[in-house]
Amino acid sequence: MMLGTKKMGRPTDNPKVISLKVGLDKGTSAKLDECVQEMKVSKAEIVRQGIHKMHDGLKK
Repeated sequence: MMLGTKKMGRPTDNPKVISLKVGLDKGTSAKLDECVQEMKVSKAEIVRQGIHKMHDGLKK
């Protein structure tokens, strides 16, 4: 492998270019883990869906 060569992932129309670090208490982390197991999606996807759900509930 050549130095400086970047591996390509799957092409997407919506690249995830922003990284976010959050702190969770044990109870919230357990709820997140339960959602991951039940919904069979990543933790990041659960957070994205939660943000959309909260935003949809805002008064506009």
